[in-house]
Amino acid sequence: MSAQRRLVALDIDGTLIGYDGGMSAAVHDAVAAVLEAGHHVVLASGRSLVAMTPVAELLGITTGWMVCSNGAVTVRLDPAAERGWELDQVVTFDPAPALRLLRTELPDARFAVEDVGVGFRMNALLPDGELEGEHQVVDFEQLWAREVTRVIIRDPERTPEEFSEMAARIGLVDVTYAVGWTAWMDVAPRGVTKASGLERLREQLGVDPAATVAVGDGRNDVDMLRWAGRGVAMGHADEVVRAAADEVTGTIDEDGAAAVLRSLLPR
Repeated sequence: MSAQRRLVALDIDGTLIGYDGGMSAAVHDAVAAVLEAGHHVVLASGRSLVAMTPVAELLGITTGWMVCSNGAVTVRLDPAAERGWELDQVVTFDPAPALRLLRTELPDARFAVEDVGVGFRMNALLPDGELEGEHQVVDFEQLWAREVTRVIIRDPERTPEEFSEMAARIGLVDVTYAVGWTAWMDVAPRGVTKASGLERLREQLGVDPAATVAVGDGRNDVDMLRWAGRGVAMGHADEVVRAAADEVTGTIDEDGAAAVLRSLLPR
């Protein structure tokens, strides 16, 4: 194994953290070992900043970088900073056109926009536990009072397949969108993905493209897996995600991420 320093991008939910919200000791220890070996470990998630910092703390990641909100927010972790982190880049867009269009198609859906480092404004509360931070219920029109990093659309009455069909049919323009495992959609600034945020970091850190590794399980990981020199899909990922990867590891229940991380250690 080469001693070259790598950039290791890790999705959180379904990759490091299981469906019960817990992280196995095998995954925790594997992340720690890769950090100790000197590699750049970058959490890259659709989660907001406030939902990612507890995961970084759990893993003992106090310095380095995180790519949050599917690439719209990049954070530098610094224990000397007042909150333990500093914003490095925040990419925003005007959500009004997408919100108006989507509400026409999904009049009963719940919509939320992110306030970075704080929480979310929403037209109705989402199911318990789905979003971290402060939740402020506002009139629908207030959701576009200012530019935002992303819009979340949640409709418990619909399926992910129905969301995907609707998004393709209405032709969302000037934005990037990803549909999750549930009836959940993230809408971000055009061209912004986990991959775009990671590429910017790769250039800043001076890591060779071939020395990049990414592990993920969801549709919002597809661009990241294609971007990486070694893109690894979790074993429970669907066919779209698997097709974007160079290889497939074990499932979350099999600690698939740990196996990938251990493969980066000196033998």
